[in-house]
Amino acid sequence: MKKKLSIFIALLVSVLASSQDLKDIREQYPKAVENAEITTKLDGELARIDSSSKPVLLVYKGAVSTLKAKFAKARSDKKEFFKEGVFLIESAVKDEPSNIEIRYIRMSVQENSPRFLGYHNNIEEDKEFILKNYANVSSKELKDTIKDFVLKSENFDESEKKLFQ
Repeated sequence: MKKKLSIFIALLVSVLASSQDLKDIREQYPKAVENAEITTKLDGELARIDSSSKPVLLVYKGAVSTLKAKFAKARSDKKEFFKEGVFLIESAVKDEPSNIEIRYIRMSVQENSPRFLGYHNNIEEDKEFILKNYANVSSKELKDTIKDFVLKSENFDESEKKLFQ
């Protein structure tokens, strides 16, 4: 009985720590877009994330990798970080295609990626997904984050933005 209780407590602590990490990552990600130091901090926090991790954490790791590309000095580093980021983002979408957070992150990366990189194919698809599923988001913090993104995005027109105000 003690062993089962220990396992349960360990799992509970793991879940609570993971949700706290996700809360912090959600808060920091929008700030990281314009700040190399925050990007580096998030990269460190996400270092242990791999393909066996939750897809929502994988998508953030991918997004942070694309931000590392933005701030990298060497062209080869820019290319490598961006390719790695896109791979991780697309893996997360493949694993959980109906996760609005993953779709919001992919859309944010695609709309901020330079056109010559050609990573813009899913903007309209993700936009429609967000419009259709936003009302079903139960987390207030996630809902607020997506709302802030939509209101700043140039891919949503004024009538669509009114749905988020």
